[in-house]
Amino acid sequence: MRRSLRFSDIDEAIKLANDTPFGLAAYFFTENYRRGIYISEQLEYGIIGWNDGGPSAVQAPFGGMKESGIGREGGTEGIEPYLETKYMSIGL
Repeated sequence: MRRSLRFSDIDEAIKLANDTPFGLAAYFFTENYRRGIYISEQLEYGIIGWNDGGPSAVQAPFGGMKESGIGREGGTEGIEPYLETKYMSIGL
């Protein structure tokens, strides 16, 4: 299902978009670069599609915010919880 709405006030649109307990993915369309950066920073979603209805790649982290999950799958973010950091110093 796709729902598209037009807004004259960006902040109202962002407020309505964020007014949900979920935060997996959000999509928006704009030709204005500064507006796109602003919207991307304000949206409370783990995946954001800016002029892209299917933002997905195997190397990209997948996961949401709020009640849409904890953590990430895929990308370096998905493997980091399984890694151990080790510091080694060799005196030569």
